[in-house]
Order: sequence, then C-alpha cells, then structure tokens
Amino acid sequence: MINPFDVESQKYSALVNDEGRYSLWPAHMNVPAGWRVAHAADTREACLEYIEWRWVEMQPVSR
Repeated sequence: MINPFDVESQKYSALVNDEGRYSLWPAHMNVPAGWRVAHAADTREACLEYIEWRWVEMQPVSR
C-alpha cells in the first residue's frame, strides 16, 4: 500500500490548526476537524516550503 503523504506527483495542501501547528495534507482528502487550509493545493515541495517558512515557533499557542 502506498502512503498518500509520500506521493510526489499528487497535489497537497498545507493545513494549520488553532494551536498554530502545521501539517502537510493530500489535497484530495477531506480536511480533518480542527484544521483549516493555510496554503491551497500545490506541489508537495511548495507546501513543505510554505510550512517551513511559516512554522517558526514549534510550541503550541496555548503554552
């Protein structure tokens, strides 16, 4: 079985939650509860670059 998070050729989105944590997410999958799209469907590389650029503080907001 292929891991949907490792397929280079598909589109991904960058998600963020209320705690300021980011996640790479396959664009064809529903966004899980508590998360929202921060960077719309794009290449895996572009989404990872976006996450790296935006997620500078690894501690959750609530801390």
